[in-house]
Amino acid sequence: MGASLGNPCVAFMTAMTTSLTSPQPPTQDMPERDSFWSRIAQQLADAIGQGHYMPGERLPSEHALAEQFGVNRHTIRRSLANLGQRGLVRSTQGRGTFVEAFAVDLVLGKRTRHRQGLAQAGVRGGLQIIQSETVQANADQAQALDLALGSPLLYLQVLGEGAGQPLHVSERYFPLPRFARLSNVVQSSGSITEAFAQHGVSDYLRQESRISARLPNTEVAALLSQTSTRPVLLVTSVNVDTQGVPIEYARAWFAGDRVTLTVKHDEL
Repeated sequence: MGASLGNPCVAFMTAMTTSLTSPQPPTQDMPERDSFWSRIAQQLADAIGQGHYMPGERLPSEHALAEQFGVNRHTIRRSLANLGQRGLVRSTQGRGTFVEAFAVDLVLGKRTRHRQGLAQAGVRGGLQIIQSETVQANADQAQALDLALGSPLLYLQVLGEGAGQPLHVSERYFPLPRFARLSNVVQSSGSITEAFAQHGVSDYLRQESRISARLPNTEVAALLSQTSTRPVLLVTSVNVDTQGVPIEYARAWFAGDRVTLTVKHDEL
């Protein structure tokens, strides 16, 4: 494992406005009925992710949203149901629909990318390196990366942010000397995908993701700006290049009240 976690200053999210408009006409590839409700759901998800609707805030009524988007209430009801399934809102009979405490829906698929996932959720963000050093692979790291015990690894301690909030803190390990310059590229670009590209890896795949819920230690809690009594989601993952060679082993702690993780099974 790398050195103990630090405690950087983390900016809190400021409210951002977004323009909500009537959905565009459906394309030939998307049925009209499905197009409208899904596009409205995505526009509302973008507004939530950007802070237009804050955690705990009530959304406009179904009638008001129907008028705003120029559709019937059944379409709005379907859009809100989709947001509820994604963990972004909760509906209470007689009271309305409220934004959940977390408001970022991140997708774990074969091609999991932090910045792309945030963009799909309507949120801007990136990665910040907290610590970088060379370490020797322990048993778990060596097995995950298919290396000999004690092999040299680049260790990065990384904070992932979205809309000014800490979303996850991770420990990431990369084989050396293959990724010797990776730390510098991530530091300047805020993107591991960009750093891989500059090391000749134009595409890479998620081999596996293991998800568990647990309480964070004090260091992780401090980095995520939360108490140690609030659960986090721990995702242990392995990424491989297009030849199937492991290139990254990571353990990431996600803030449980700001993030919901969606696992996609249909990604090609």
